[in-house]
Amino acid sequence: MENAYARSVFEVLDAFRVDPTKGLSDHQIAENSKIYGKNVLPQEESTPLWKLLLKQFDDLLVRILIAAAIISFVLALINGETSLMAFLEPSVIFMILLANATVGVITETNAEKALEELRAYQADIATVLRNGCFSILPATELVPGDIVEVGVGCKVPADMRMVEMLSNQLRVDQAILTGESCSVAKGLESTSATNAVYQDKTNILFSGTVVVAGRARAVVVGVGSNTAMGNIRDAMLRTEDEVTPLKKKLDEFGKFLAKVIAGICALVWVVNIGHFQDPAHGGFIRGAIHYFKVAVALAVAAIPEGLPAVVTTCLALGTKRMARLHAIVRTLPSVETLGCTTVICSDKTGTLTTNMMSVSKICVVGSVHRGPITSEYTVSGTTFAPEGLIFDAAGMQLEFAAQYPCLLHLAMCSALCNESILQYNPDKRSYEKIGESTEVALRVLVEKIGLPGFDSMPSALNMLSKHERASYCNRYWEHQFKKTSVLEFSRDRKMMSVLCSRKHQEIMFSKGAPESIISRCTHILCNDDGSSVPLTADIRNELEARFQSFTGKETLRCLALALKRMPTGQQLLSYEDEASLTFIGLVGMLDPPREEVRNAMLSCMHAGIRVIVVTGDSKSTAESLCRKIGAFDHLDDFSGYSYTASEFEALSPLQRTLALQRMVLLTRVEPFHKKMLVEALQNQNEVVAMTGDGVNDAPALKKANIGISMGSGTAVAKSASDMILADDNFASIISAIAEGRAIYNNTKQFIRYMISSNIGEVVCIFVAAMLGTPDTLVPVQLLWVNLVTDGLPATAIGFNKQDINVMMAKPRKVNEAVVSGWLFFRYLVIGAYVGLATIAGFIWWFVYSDTGPKMPYNELVNFDSCSTRDTPYPCSIFSDRHPSTVSMTVLVVVEMFNALNNLSENQSLFVIRPWSNPWLLWSILLTILLHLLILYIEPLSILFSVVPLSWIEWKVVLCLSFPVLIIDEILKFFSRRPRGRIFNIKFRRVELLPKSDGHDK
Repeated sequence: MENAYARSVFEVLDAFRVDPTKGLSDHQIAENSKIYGKNVLPQEESTPLWKLLLKQFDDLLVRILIAAAIISFVLALINGETSLMAFLEPSVIFMILLANATVGVITETNAEKALEELRAYQADIATVLRNGCFSILPATELVPGDIVEVGVGCKVPADMRMVEMLSNQLRVDQAILTGESCSVAKGLESTSATNAVYQDKTNILFSGTVVVAGRARAVVVGVGSNTAMGNIRDAMLRTEDEVTPLKKKLDEFGKFLAKVIAGICALVWVVNIGHFQDPAHGGFIRGAIHYFKVAVALAVAAIPEGLPAVVTTCLALGTKRMARLHAIVRTLPSVETLGCTTVICSDKTGTLTTNMMSVSKICVVGSVHRGPITSEYTVSGTTFAPEGLIFDAAGMQLEFAAQYPCLLHLAMCSALCNESILQYNPDKRSYEKIGESTEVALRVLVEKIGLPGFDSMPSALNMLSKHERASYCNRYWEHQFKKTSVLEFSRDRKMMSVLCSRKHQEIMFSKGAPESIISRCTHILCNDDGSSVPLTADIRNELEARFQSFTGKETLRCLALALKRMPTGQQLLSYEDEASLTFIGLVGMLDPPREEVRNAMLSCMHAGIRVIVVTGDSKSTAESLCRKIGAFDHLDDFSGYSYTASEFEALSPLQRTLALQRMVLLTRVEPFHKKMLVEALQNQNEVVAMTGDGVNDAPALKKANIGISMGSGTAVAKSASDMILADDNFASIISAIAEGRAIYNNTKQFIRYMISSNIGEVVCIFVAAMLGTPDTLVPVQLLWVNLVTDGLPATAIGFNKQDINVMMAKPRKVNEAVVSGWLFFRYLVIGAYVGLATIAGFIWWFVYSDTGPKMPYNELVNFDSCSTRDTPYPCSIFSDRHPSTVSMTVLVVVEMFNALNNLSENQSLFVIRPWSNPWLLWSILLTILLHLLILYIEPLSILFSVVPLSWIEWKVVLCLSFPVLIIDEILKFFSRRPRGRIFNIKFRRVELLPKSDGHDK
C-alpha cells in the first residue's frame, strides 16, 4: 500500500481486512504471502566470471593488440617457424592482457558487495499478532496486514503504519534512511502533505530503522522490495558506475591512436608494393607477408602496452599516500577523479558536523536584585567525550563550575531526569551513546560541570580510566538520590519528571520544552546565592527572549530544567504535581560543526570547487550550520541558494538549471533526491563527489563520479562508495583532492613520456620502411622497450613532488585532452628525434663503424637485390645483429634522457634538479642494468637478438641520445615565455584527443 500514510488507521486496517485485536488468520497469511511474497530483499544474480573477463577486453587498443598477436602467430606458422622466438611475442602480449583483465575483474567483483550489505539492515525477528496470539517469528515471514509490536531497541522489520500507541510517545532513529540528526516522533494521525517525503510520513515506521523510545503497534504495509529499503536497492541496481574522466580520455586516445595506427600500417604496406617481388623475399606473396609483418611490428610499436600497468601502479601508489591522509581508496580510478572534482555534494550530519549532540549554551538567572537578570555560559567540547570547559559571558573559564548553585542543580537534574547511557568503547576508542542524543548531551554536560566540594576534583577526574570517566559524575548523583517514580515524556505535556529521594527529602526534577516548563514555574533559582525567588513577568519575558535567541538566530535545540520540593514520604507522581516548579536553567544544544570544516570550505573556494550541503534536516537548522562553516559567507540573502527538495522539484526545467549553478543547500531530501541532484549536476558537465554515511546515501554514492563514505558509516554506504574517510572529516576530502590533482599531473607526465617514446618507435620503423633499409628493430625488442625500459621510469615519474600551488588552480575541465596543442607539437618533435636517432645508429654501423662493413649508403637501401648483384659484401651481413643492437640501445638510452625531461612539464632541469625525484634516478639505473643484462648474458642476448657492444659503439650511442635533453630544454624555454609559443604558432585549439559531442557524463 503506497499511500498508507495518507489514510486513517481504520482505512488501512480495512484495506487489509485485519482485526487489530486478533491479527491475520492462517488463510489470510497464506493468501497475502502468495500475493506479496516473502519479506526479503531479492538476491541479485551476480555477473558470471566469464562475462566479467570478456568485458575487460572490450577496448579498441586491446583488440588491436590481440589481433597483432594472432597475426604474428599465424605468420610464424605460415613461414614454418617453430622456434621459441616465433611464439614469444604473442605469448607476452597475451600475458600482459590477462594480468590487466584480472585486476579489472577483482575491482568489479568488489562493486557488487553493496547490495549484499543492504541485507544486514533487515530485522531478524518480529513480535507478531496472529490468530489472536502474539508470537515471535522470523521477520522474513511477515506479510502485509500483519500486526506487529515494537519497543525500545527494536529494529523495524518492514514498512508499517502505526495503529496503536502503547506509551506516551514513540521515537525512531531513521538517520540511515533520511540523514536526520535527531530521532523522530511518530504518531497515528494521517498525513495530508502533497509530495510527501519520508520526513513527512510521521505515521510510518520504515524497515531497518530503530525504535529509541516508547512502544507501539503497527500494521505491515510493505515487505521486501516494496519498502523504503527496497526502493534504495532498486535505485542502486538502476545506477550504472560512472566512467572516470581519465578512463574516458584514455579510451578516446585509444580510438584516435587506432585510426593513426591503421593509417600508417596501410601506408607502409602500400608504398612497399613495388618491393614485394624483390628476390630477397622469394616471391610476391612472401614479399607481401614480409611487409605485412613490418606493419604488425609498427602496430606493436605504436601501442603503449605498458600504459595500463603503469597507470594502475601510479594510482596504487597514490592510494597509499591518501591512506596517510585518512582517505581509504576502494577503487583505483577514483584517485584520479578527485583531481578534477568540480562539485562536492556533502552530507551534513556526521560529515560537516560531529553527529554528536552537545550542549553549547546555558542560561540561568543570576540575581533579581542587580542586572543583568540572566547569565549565559558557553560550553566547549563537540563530542560525547566528557572533555570540555565552561566559560562565563566574559570568556573566563569557571574553575569549579559545580560551586555555582544553578549549574550544580542543572547537573543533578540532567543526571537523574535521564534514560540514556554514555559509555566508552575500547575497540573503537571512542565514547558512545545508548538512547536519545539530547539526553546523552545532558549526561556529558554533567561530567563537564563536575562535582562540588572537592578542590582537586578537575584533576582527580582526569586520573580515572576512560571507562570510569564516561559516567563518573552521573553515577555519583544516581547513588546520592533514589528514583521512586517517573512520569514519562508525552507529546501533550512535552516534559518528563522523576521523583527522587535523598536523606528523607523528596525532590521532583523535570525537563522538557522551554515553553512547557516555564509556563509551569512560579519560582526561579538564583545562581549568585542559591535562593529561590518568585518568577515575575519581567523575568519571564527575559527568559523567553533568551529562548527565542537560542532557537532563532543560533538554531539551538533547547530544553528547560526545573525542580520542586515534594512532601516527605511521597512515593508516586501525578500530572497535577507538575506545577509550581522552580526554574533552574535553560540549555541549548546542537550537532556542532567540525572545527576544521570552515578552513576546508575556504580551500574549496580557492580551488574553484563548489560545495552543496545536502541533508534531511530542516531548512532553518541547515542554514544555521552553513552560516557557521562559511558556506554562506558571501551571501546576505539565501534565496536562490537554499532550497528544500520539494521547492527544487517544483521549479521549471530552466529555473532548475539556473538553480543548480548557484545552489549551496538542499534540505528535507529523500534518497532519490540525492541521486537526482547528482544526475542533474553531471548533465551540466560537473564532476561530482558525493559524501554520505547512511543507507539512504548508497544510490547517490554509486551514481556520483566519486562516492565518499564515512568510516563510521553504514556498511552499505561503504560498499557503494569509491573512497572511505577514516576520520569522518570533511577536511580530509580537501587533502585527498590535492593529492588527486598531483597524481593526475604526474599521470599526464608519464603518459606524455610513453607517447613520445612510442612516437619515436613508429618514426623509426616508418622511416626505415620508407628508406628501404633492413628491419631496424624486431618485435620482441619493441616489446622489451615498451614494457620494461619505458615502464620503470614512467612509474617513477608518478613520484614527482606535488606543486605547492596545486589547490590554487581551478579544476581541470572534463573534456580537457591529456596531451593537446603546443604540448603535442613538443612531443612530436621529441618523438621524431628519438626515432631518427634510433635509425641513425642503425645506419652508422653499416656505413661508418670500424667493426661494420663500411658499405656505401646506396648499397644499404638496396639490400633486397643483394643476391642478384655482384657486391664486395656477403648478403648475410644484413642479418648481423650488431646494427639492431646499436639501434635498440640508442632507443633505450635516449628514452632515459627523455625521462629526465618529464620531471616537470615546463621547468628546466636547472630548476627542477634530477635528484628531486630519487625514484626516477634509481629506475633509470635499474633500466640500464637490465639492458646490460640482456646484452652481455648469452641466453638473454639470443632471446632478444642482440650482441655485446664495444666502447666505441657506446660512445656513439651516448652522442646520439644526449641531444634530446637540449631539444626539450629549448622547447621548455619557449613554453615559459608569456605567449608560450614559438613563431606565434597557435596550437591552443588543437587536441590530440578528440572531444566528445555529447556530455562527458
